[in-house]
Amino acid sequence: MLFCGINPGLLSAATGHHFARPGNRFWPVLHLSGFTPRRLSPAEQDTLPAYGLGITNVVARATARADELSAEEFRAGGRILTAKVERLRPAWLAVVGITAYRTAFDEKRARIGPQERTIGGTRIWALPNPSGLNAHWTAATMAEEFGRLREAADTPEG
Repeated sequence: MLFCGINPGLLSAATGHHFARPGNRFWPVLHLSGFTPRRLSPAEQDTLPAYGLGITNVVARATARADELSAEEFRAGGRILTAKVERLRPAWLAVVGITAYRTAFDEKRARIGPQERTIGGTRIWALPNPSGLNAHWTAATMAEEFGRLREAADTPEG
């Protein structure tokens, strides 16, 4: 499973740790959904491979807010991400942020959940953005969606 955030926030860029902002719900939701046996801190991101997980971003450029990125940056990031997935060949790519997924892969009608698109043999799942700015999703509802992905990944055909 390769998790893919939108882009580094300023704190993530400064620390080198994904989802480093204290209000970000990625790490709690990763645990609540059963991907990790305990809540990891951003500084523990290097332990993810022990759980069969990896982490990256669609766009490498750090910003205070994702809406500071241009559509072209997302599209270019989608091409780079595609090449990365082709090289690493994870079973699943989990894009954390539906708008980032729609823009990077030109899938304007995509919804949260499994996608029809694949990259080689890699299946794709769009997840809600765990940023504290995303008030449409609570940690509990995010954990349910992340859990759906975990269950799909755990099935023999997943």
